Amino acid sequence: MEAFDALMGGFAIALQPTTLMWGFVGCFVGTLVGVLPGIGPALTIALLLPLTYHVPATSMFVMFAGIYYGAAYGGSTTSILLNTPGESAAVVTALEGNKMARRGRAGQALATAAIGSFVAGTIGTLALTFVAPWVVEAALAFGPAEYFSLMVLSVVAVSAVLGNSMLRGLVALGLGLLLGMVGVDLQTGQPRFTFGRPELLDGIEVTVAAVGLFAVGEALYLAWQGRESKGGEVMKLSGSLWMSKQDWARSWKAWFRGAFFGFPIGAMPAGGAELPTLLSYYTEKKLSKHPEEFGHGAIEGVAGPEAANNAAAAGVLMPLLTLGIPTSATAAIMLSAFEGYGIQTGPQLFSQQGSLVWTLIASLYIGNVILLVLNLPLVSLWVKLLKIPPPWLYAGIIVISTAGVYGAGNSVFNVGLLFVFGLLGYIMRRFDFPAAPLIVGLILAPLGEQSMRQALTISQGDWSTFFTRPLSGGLMLVAALLLVAPTLWRQFRRPATS
Repeated sequence: MEAFDALMGGFAIALQPTTLMWGFVGCFVGTLVGVLPGIGPALTIALLLPLTYHVPATSMFVMFAGIYYGAAYGGSTTSILLNTPGESAAVVTALEGNKMARRGRAGQALATAAIGSFVAGTIGTLALTFVAPWVVEAALAFGPAEYFSLMVLSVVAVSAVLGNSMLRGLVALGLGLLLGMVGVDLQTGQPRFTFGRPELLDGIEVTVAAVGLFAVGEALYLAWQGRESKGGEVMKLSGSLWMSKQDWARSWKAWFRGAFFGFPIGAMPAGGAELPTLLSYYTEKKLSKHPEEFGHGAIEGVAGPEAANNAAAAGVLMPLLTLGIPTSATAAIMLSAFEGYGIQTGPQLFSQQGSLVWTLIASLYIGNVILLVLNLPLVSLWVKLLKIPPPWLYAGIIVISTAGVYGAGNSVFNVGLLFVFGLLGYIMRRFDFPAAPLIVGLILAPLGEQSMRQALTISQGDWSTFFTRPLSGGLMLVAALLLVAPTLWRQFRRPATS
């Protein structure tokens, strides 16, 4: 009942006109960036981070949540009409969705994707509402040793998940941890790695680093690549968006199954949205009464993966809010936004910032309704946006990034730092190094160092405290397994395949 009462309080704030307006803007922008190939929610939120200096935290996070959910909705439009997924999690939707469009059933494909997203997003948000307080209650037993072990688990999980190579992920993470040490040592008051620059005494601005890596770096990479919009012709919409009785009968079970794949896997430290969409697709293919249609435009192959994608989006928010663990690039950027407001995610967030958290969760319910209303009538508008030339789009991103960072602090030094991180982001993108672990390392390095020193002070310098305390030792064991399990699994499978 406590969770229900808190949620009702969140609705009271989320339904206020100003908060509702920010939620609508977030949903609109999120759907837009989901539609445009190559412009993901992580880049968009990074681009908007300078607004954190001027907009109240509650309004900002309601908008960010709308962008996050909206991008998950919008990605299906390009997958179905253009066969070009805007996000990696929308790849599976393209398998059957574009085939449906080529058979003249684009309207039905878009409808089942939108309604499935609404159903699964609501189920995922319900699970977040009632499961998250249990996770928080268990995590309140954490002391400094447990916090340090949790941060070790966070950085290992992120380095393993957010890149194609664990080695590259660890290199990016190590660089982030090093950059996180810049500034005044909180214990001794001595400056570290500042090179005599007073602007660095407070450390590197996470906002500047995130915008540089994700926005400027991506724009520079695409300019170098000379990338043009690809993926074939845009399929024209014909006929009605309404689903037939048979379409409903074949879709509704897939929506629920996709939701139950998406939320728990999205909530895992090594989860994400790609795995549940694949599992949903293969499950629907096995259970379908029309398996011959798969590969030629089966509606279940659109309904299930899209539901799994949106439920996973809700699942990703649970470890971020309750434990401070980001399991996607977008979650890592949202973590930096919390840092920009001086808010520490984790077990204390629900007690210290309860109003913000429950307003954010309430806004997810409202955002699902807004997105359903937006996605069906405005499909023809989203399709026209695909004709924007990519050079115009990315030139605009660089201009907005520069103006936003300068306007936030009136600092030419920060603008220079923005382009240093932009160049670094380009190099990392060029050589396939993930940028999100660097941001996570930059945020968690000072927090982890502080927890480690407090734990060692309490234990009088005994390092075994991180392994002898049951909860701390368990978290360290999970982190170790995440490091070695992929290698052991490959070694185990090698004899069988040779």
